[in-house]
Amino acid sequence: MASTEEDFPRGGKTKQTTESKAEPVRRHTEVDNLFETHTSEESKKRKGQKGDALKKAKRQRTSKEEALKLNTTTSIDILQLKSLKVGTLLLGCVKEVADLEVTINLPSGLLGYLNISNISDSYTKILSDHLDSASSEEIFSLASLFSPGMLVRCVVARLDTAKGGSVSIQLSINPKEVNKGLSTGSLKAGLILSGCVESIEDHGYLVDLGIKGTKAFLPKQAAKDKTNSPKELKVGQYVTSLLEEVKNDERVVRLSISPTAVAQAVADTAHGWTLTSLLPGLLVKAQIKKVTLHGLILEFLSSFTGLVDFMHLEPEQASTFNEGDNVKACVLYVEPSTRLVGLSLRSHLLQPGGDVDLVATERIGEVAHGCKMTALHHLSGAMLELPDQTVVFVHRNHMKEPMEAFNLNRVMAKPEHTCRIMDFSPMEQVHLVSLRQSIVDAPFFRRYHDIQPGQIVQGTVTSLQNHGMMVKVTDYIRGLVPRTHLSDIILKNPEKQYAVGMIIKCRVLSVDPRAKKLTLTRKRALIDSSLPPFLTYEDARRGHVSHGFIVCVKDFGCIVCFYGKVKGLVPPNELSTEPVIVPENVFYVGQVVKAKVLNCDVKKEKLLLSFKAVAGGDTEGPPKPKFDFEVGKKVEVKVVSKFLTGLEVSILPEETTALLPMMHLSDHVSNCLLLWEGLQEGDIISNIVCLSKKKQTITLTKKPTLKSFLEEGGVVAKEFSDISVGVQLIGWVNNIMPYGVFVEFPYGLVGLAPKAAMSDKFVGDTAAHFQLGHTVVAKVTNLDEEKHRFLVSLKVSEVPSPERDGQARLIRGLQERKAVMEMMASRGDSDLLKQLSAVTIGQRMKMSVDEVREDGSVTFKSDELSAATVLATKDHAPGKLATGQECMPVILHVDLVTSEVYVSLLAKLTGKRKAVEAGSTHTATVHHADRDFAVISLGDTAQLTVIQTTNHLNETFRFDAEKLTAGKTLTITVTKSSCEELEGLPLVSWELAPPISKRLISNSKRSKGMYRYGDVVKGKVKTVKPTCVLVTLEDGSTGCVHVSEIQEVVCVGTFPTSLLKIGSEVTARVIGGREGNSHRFLPFSHPNFTYSMPELSLLPRNLKEDADVKPVKTKEKLKRYQVGDDVICFVSKYFPNRKCLEVTTGPSVTGTVEQLAMTSDPEGAKHPEKLFKLGQAVSAKVVTVSSSKPSRLSLSLNGVHKLEKGHVIMGLVQKLDPNLGLLVKLPFSAMGTVAMEDLADKYKPKPLERYSKDQLVRCCIVGEAKSNWQLSLRSSRTNPEKASVVKDPEIVSLDDLSEGQIVRGYVRTVNAQGVFVSLSRSIKGRAQFQKATKYFLASHQDYAKKVPQSTLLTTKILSIDKESGLVDLSLLQEDTGKPDVLPESLGLHLRLTGEAKEKRDATKKRKRTESESKQGTAENVSKKKTKKGKGEDSDSGVEVYFREEEEENKCEPAEVEKPVPVQPARLQVTGGFSWDAALSALKPASAALGGEDSSDGEDGEVNTKAQKKSHHVQEIEKREAEKALTKLETELMDPGLRPQTAASFERLLLGSPDSSLLWLQFMAFHLQATQIEQARAVAERALKTISFREEQEKLNVWVALLNLENLYGTEESLQKVFERAVQYCEPMPVYQQLADIYAKCQKTKEAEGLYKTMVKRFRQEKAVWLSYGTFLLQQGQSDAASALLQRAIKSLPNKDNVDLIAKFAQLEFRYGDVERGKAMLDRILTSYPKRTDLWSVFIDLMVKHGSQKEVRAVFDRVIHLSVAVKRIKFFFKRYLEYEKKSGTPESIQAVKDKALEYVESKGTEAAR
Repeated sequence: MASTEEDFPRGGKTKQTTESKAEPVRRHTEVDNLFETHTSEESKKRKGQKGDALKKAKRQRTSKEEALKLNTTTSIDILQLKSLKVGTLLLGCVKEVADLEVTINLPSGLLGYLNISNISDSYTKILSDHLDSASSEEIFSLASLFSPGMLVRCVVARLDTAKGGSVSIQLSINPKEVNKGLSTGSLKAGLILSGCVESIEDHGYLVDLGIKGTKAFLPKQAAKDKTNSPKELKVGQYVTSLLEEVKNDERVVRLSISPTAVAQAVADTAHGWTLTSLLPGLLVKAQIKKVTLHGLILEFLSSFTGLVDFMHLEPEQASTFNEGDNVKACVLYVEPSTRLVGLSLRSHLLQPGGDVDLVATERIGEVAHGCKMTALHHLSGAMLELPDQTVVFVHRNHMKEPMEAFNLNRVMAKPEHTCRIMDFSPMEQVHLVSLRQSIVDAPFFRRYHDIQPGQIVQGTVTSLQNHGMMVKVTDYIRGLVPRTHLSDIILKNPEKQYAVGMIIKCRVLSVDPRAKKLTLTRKRALIDSSLPPFLTYEDARRGHVSHGFIVCVKDFGCIVCFYGKVKGLVPPNELSTEPVIVPENVFYVGQVVKAKVLNCDVKKEKLLLSFKAVAGGDTEGPPKPKFDFEVGKKVEVKVVSKFLTGLEVSILPEETTALLPMMHLSDHVSNCLLLWEGLQEGDIISNIVCLSKKKQTITLTKKPTLKSFLEEGGVVAKEFSDISVGVQLIGWVNNIMPYGVFVEFPYGLVGLAPKAAMSDKFVGDTAAHFQLGHTVVAKVTNLDEEKHRFLVSLKVSEVPSPERDGQARLIRGLQERKAVMEMMASRGDSDLLKQLSAVTIGQRMKMSVDEVREDGSVTFKSDELSAATVLATKDHAPGKLATGQECMPVILHVDLVTSEVYVSLLAKLTGKRKAVEAGSTHTATVHHADRDFAVISLGDTAQLTVIQTTNHLNETFRFDAEKLTAGKTLTITVTKSSCEELEGLPLVSWELAPPISKRLISNSKRSKGMYRYGDVVKGKVKTVKPTCVLVTLEDGSTGCVHVSEIQEVVCVGTFPTSLLKIGSEVTARVIGGREGNSHRFLPFSHPNFTYSMPELSLLPRNLKEDADVKPVKTKEKLKRYQVGDDVICFVSKYFPNRKCLEVTTGPSVTGTVEQLAMTSDPEGAKHPEKLFKLGQAVSAKVVTVSSSKPSRLSLSLNGVHKLEKGHVIMGLVQKLDPNLGLLVKLPFSAMGTVAMEDLADKYKPKPLERYSKDQLVRCCIVGEAKSNWQLSLRSSRTNPEKASVVKDPEIVSLDDLSEGQIVRGYVRTVNAQGVFVSLSRSIKGRAQFQKATKYFLASHQDYAKKVPQSTLLTTKILSIDKESGLVDLSLLQEDTGKPDVLPESLGLHLRLTGEAKEKRDATKKRKRTESESKQGTAENVSKKKTKKGKGEDSDSGVEVYFREEEEENKCEPAEVEKPVPVQPARLQVTGGFSWDAALSALKPASAALGGEDSSDGEDGEVNTKAQKKSHHVQEIEKREAEKALTKLETELMDPGLRPQTAASFERLLLGSPDSSLLWLQFMAFHLQATQIEQARAVAERALKTISFREEQEKLNVWVALLNLENLYGTEESLQKVFERAVQYCEPMPVYQQLADIYAKCQKTKEAEGLYKTMVKRFRQEKAVWLSYGTFLLQQGQSDAASALLQRAIKSLPNKDNVDLIAKFAQLEFRYGDVERGKAMLDRILTSYPKRTDLWSVFIDLMVKHGSQKEVRAVFDRVIHLSVAVKRIKFFFKRYLEYEKKSGTPESIQAVKDKALEYVESKGTEAAR
């Protein structure tokens, strides 16, 4: 204290607290501990600092970066090319098979290549022998060994880098490489292995598994394909097989490739899989440990961790996964070096050895517009949705151009994307696309199908060969320019004209997409030719001229080749105008010539050409008159050819080629297809009008509306300047986009009709309103003069249709149909077409009934329509009809496409026809309707006619309910009573409106809102709700329509209120009223009714004039329902609290459905609100009817109204009982129990572990017991339709059991009579103790402790007594094949059997005889024993049995080792001493003493008189026994004395079972005696004994076990212990301990591999990075430590970066480069100068490692910091202490002066 005051002057004395005194000491310990964080102190130090504002601003600037970083912390990446390494095991799918190579699809869209030499050693040997021609063995091609879609296990053999930097993945399926991690010892039955057929034997095949020392045999009967028929295999063929049996010490194994057996095999922990031997394609059962946005993290095979990326989740199940769920997964790839395992949950991969469907490649190369990004995974890529809802994947690299940096914001800013489909990945079943503009804009991308002969392409020269030049058209398309096509002349030195990398223009000669062969030409004459190319023989018409090239010159002439496979012959007389004697002297191969077609036989593909005709000046054939094109000009055309979208025609007489699109054949879309079908090549079509001309293509039209518009001189805009706002134009729909439709007009003008201007109705989907080619009337609404664009409106209200326009279109449409029918009938000899053309609508024809179908429809037979199908729907076939019955139906419709004739037998149609007058009005009914036309009947006149389904060209329908459908009623007005164009049918006009009712209420008759029961009213829909519709009536009041009053027939799952749209007009009848507050229905007759909201009905039966509608009260309505009735009800509300559903069957009837009666699917019952939507119609059964208030129904939606045996229902777990199983609540207030044997088809050790209270389960009723139902949760019961494996079959009665059968069951009780095992819910068996274990036990309680209740046991049935119902069981190993239920580690004595037992019984009898004959003291002792024996007789039989066994067991060692008198031993046992182990230790000593006194050995045993000892000897023996006992007690009482015997350890462990120290000492005791197995057993006991709450104690034992295996075990045993430890303990400490063990043992490679795994798995743990850094620096790897620090900074949160760098700097001081450590700390303190804790650390390190000058420099820096005075004062103290220790008096004084100067500068603040 004095020195402190003397050294530092201040203003006054203040007493120092003890805390301030202790501070320097505490800081010193902080410096020593390099790995301790100072979070709390740091926060205190930084309080109130001025830099907080600055840091906040900085934090705001980096918020976006941090957000992005947070998204990537738990991301799961797909398999990337950069992460592939040699040795990586992959599951692949064969894509293509070539002659020498197989292309294999790998996960994530990667492609690998399997060379022919990497299949198997046996196949390679056959190939080499075949090349040497020494072997005649048959060689099978790769195509016969592999098929596209086949799944194979492969390994990366090497990664080849091409010149351009692209990497080629070379694969191998050689079993030696794939199964490298397996050995003979790891082969077990049930494994799924891949191999290749090595040789074919008489009875099967030898399969190469690549495992040295093991031969695999596949019997021919086990080689079966998917159809279970024998499969012939070939040498070298790849097979995925199931290992069925292992023989001869793993030297011989038997295989099976049965698809069913292979598909059912699942990898199990019993197979002994390790990370080094794990194979792709294995099926594993896994548990979800973590769910992320980018995939799942799973745990499988008890301790392995695997990743499932987003592409390997089923799309419809991706959002349903939760942590803890159990799933079935397929191993996708295994990276041995990083131990990374990829898994897949896709269903198509969960069939090992099967095939994957390869989608046809038609879409590859397709460009899709308007794609939306649905999910972004910025490390991997993104998922897009194409306009057709196809989901595709774009890789991150294809979201940018090759040389550009990846910009996430640019990608996300676009609402829609344009992409190109590049490939299809069968492993993920998804198309791969690219967003690169260069790829999207490419004219063709990957498919050879996209390239057509004659096309001009541009490419890059890649190489020059002797046979020609290779040209790269795209990255995926290569072409060959043959040597003869390098130029117009033959080049001797092509390299002078062409160089690699040169960009050239070529013309396609031929393309073979299947073989991927493309032939190009560089001949200028062919590239620049303006003559039409001959691409097919059809193009080579007589008189046409084209350029070709000579491929052959012979005496018989020249063969000229054109494009594709077109070639022709020029005979000698047509070679030239001059006679040619030797053609070879005039012409040469490769010469470009111009040839004229003389004759062409298309069918025989023969072409005759001429050079002479061209040379004579007839180059273009006969001169053709030029066609004078003019819009609106009428022409006559001839059909040349048909294609999918139209016709190619020739305008006569000029023969000018033109195009007549299919959509321009008619105004009616349905007629366009009929006309296209009816027209054939060569037909002449008249009255065609020229429409437009683009470049050389002339487009024609046959649309009548468009033709009349052009002919009548309507307003036609020839160019943009002719258009003005308000003008009406006739056009057609040219393109449909989501935002509107484009309408094209004559002269090529195009306008846009936006969504809002398309219709007067709301437009949701533009494609649902119009079709391509739809003729429309458009009104111009907006003009954009600058860009020459205009908008139009298609609203019916804005473009009125001319009068009688609809009738004119109707007549034209029907005439078109009639013309097609006549054309088709006259063309062929088909009786069908002739018969159909003779039929007219309304015609009555004599027929007979042919068949009455199940759906109610009827087919007929008729002589006049013998070849057609005559059909009457069930609505048109009233009454009961019998087969063969004669009748006279009326024709409704003739369908030319399907050749069906629809007829009707309705009385109102087949009755006598009544005449109709023009101008009369009728109520018509629609009987048949298609897209454009409908057949109706005129009231009761029995007359039929045809109408159009729309009255306006632009009229569209938003909903199907708005369209004309069968059964709808119309109001029609007769225009003509008989129309010739309609074949005598009436011509009518119509409107969609119901007939006017006579009972409509006039507003004048009644005040507003006052309606009577039964009134018919009109109104408009105001609001549509799920369960009701509000209607505004004509007087302004509001009425309500209940959901049940809309449709007569309601389909389950529909929403009736959705049929009514807001604004639509309805006619309804008043049937009651609603209260304004609660909307409860009340009849009008109710006395308290005051609220004027009428309840309405729209049901047709209630709208009839003669409808008898009476008010019915709610109670009367409820009486109509009977229990068990099926009713249709509507969902009105779901109550989450009560977990019940409220439904309604009518306006006044409500019902409730409890949760358990909603469905039998527990998953659906978790969220009923998702399963049942408001307003949805559902089918229900009535459970109860309650007439008391509130009056309601109780309903069930699962099809069950009362519980019966066999019903599958849903239950709610109420209680988990270890004795009974589950107590389950059932529907309708019932209860049930589930026995543990009925929980699953496969028993589990802890059956109740999967269940919890209030869990929903699907159960099956199997019986009734007392007041509860007996239930079963077995899958075979609850889902009988699904085939499931039943490992433990259900045992219903004793008849299901047989002697010798092996069954499993659960322990029910253990008592004196034996072990009782429950085999089913009603049958129990007993195993007597002799058959329960091979060990002796003192009592049955000991057995019950080790085998508690509900333990799963495997038993063998010894006998069955059906009369008494007793089943005797055995649990012994020799009977069940399972280990004994009691472990060996308990140290129990074995029970004697056989000869040993007989010998023991004989000895026991002899000894008893001897003991009875003894006298004296021995007789007294015998009397005492006899008394004791009497007491024993009163015990239970089992206790006597156990005690006798124990006594005999204790006597046995004395009998075997050395014969001694029996009496003292039995006295010792019965003496009652409690330390049994101590007595057993003392026995040998007393026995030895007795032996020394006896002089004659064996004689002493048989003597009847024992030799009497002297009193002195007895005293000595007594004294020595007491000394030994005292010594033993002292050892046992001394806690510090280490036990010296196993028994001592056991005794101590009884008192402290959770002490890891005792267990470790026990292990060390065994290790000192080199008892390795005993030490292992002790460790295993410790792990089972120590309480699960003592985590640290258990960890200590695991670490000891790891050390044990590291020193005395193998690498495999160490790995197994490690994997178990990770499973049962916190993983990170276990990893750290093993790493420390490796480091201490100098296992550098293993330690480094483990650390790499740790920093990946625990990247958020700072301690892991520090530990790895320490290891690297200790190994002298400073550079690696620096790189690790950078990785750690990226992985850890920003707040930990400073402390992390400081710790690494301290490590550099301790183990690495001191200078580097100085630099690191110096940089930190420069950035964070106020971190005084780091300054203190820096000073300590500099004092220890730096020079005096450097230390003083640091002190001088720190005392000038702008921090709290208290801190500076601390550093001044340290500075002074350092100088006093290491400096001079001058330096000490200098420090004091600096302190004084500091105090003066700070004033009073420093003085305090």
